[in-house]
Amino acid sequence: MSGEFHALHQDGLLLLPNAWDFASAAALVDEGFAAIGTTSLGVAAAHGEPDGEGRTRAQTVELARRLVDLPRPISVDVETGFGDPAGIAEELAELGVAGINLEDGLGDPAHQQELIAEVKRRAPGLFLNARTDTYWLGQPSLSDTIDRAQRYAAAGADGVFVPGMSAADDIRALVDAVGVPVNILFQPGHRIEELAALGVRRVSMGSLLYRAALHSAVTTARAVRDGSPVPSGVPGYSAVQDYVVGGRRRGSGGFQ
Repeated sequence: MSGEFHALHQDGLLLLPNAWDFASAAALVDEGFAAIGTTSLGVAAAHGEPDGEGRTRAQTVELARRLVDLPRPISVDVETGFGDPAGIAEELAELGVAGINLEDGLGDPAHQQELIAEVKRRAPGLFLNARTDTYWLGQPSLSDTIDRAQRYAAAGADGVFVPGMSAADDIRALVDAVGVPVNILFQPGHRIEELAALGVRRVSMGSLLYRAALHSAVTTARAVRDGSPVPSGVPGYSAVQDYVVGGRRRGSGGFQ
């Protein structure tokens, strides 16, 4: 699966939806998406934990253990590595995970280079997507972003991820400056074909689907309470059962 996942970044643009549990991932596979990522916010919130604080290592690994039963490459968000980036990368690679997202936490980029190099030494087959939050945290600096991206690529990162970057000129400058696939987080107003034309090779949905699911759940509960029509298109009980049962038949009559 790792080789397949690498290839998906070379031929056009990979649109990557992010799941938070087995059923959501299996439903996305059934919809025909070529690969599935995880959302650290979704995984953390589903377990009653805040995102980005390194509290969900066990839950992240357990979810990965289940998702590799699906017939699609799986990329796992490991935040900043849960205190041991190379260790969790190696563990996930042994499970059959195809890639990881690794954040720099806006720490020293030279130190992050060392971590990336160690991850690639311990888990060379993983697609390491190196994330920097220069734009996500509201202090955008194109020069700092490009510097970090170039450093991470030089250390062995297979791709770079800059959530929050949306201006076409900035995206084009980043794509032109680095020799690895660039990943952008989908935001309202983005058009996939325009991002592809800028040279973006991967667009992630991040926590969007999890947040949309929460919104849908509350909207449906409110409709039942208030006597309003329940939204249409909700999958039936048996459909969800089929997602789970079919998703476990890897290459043997389940999802194709």
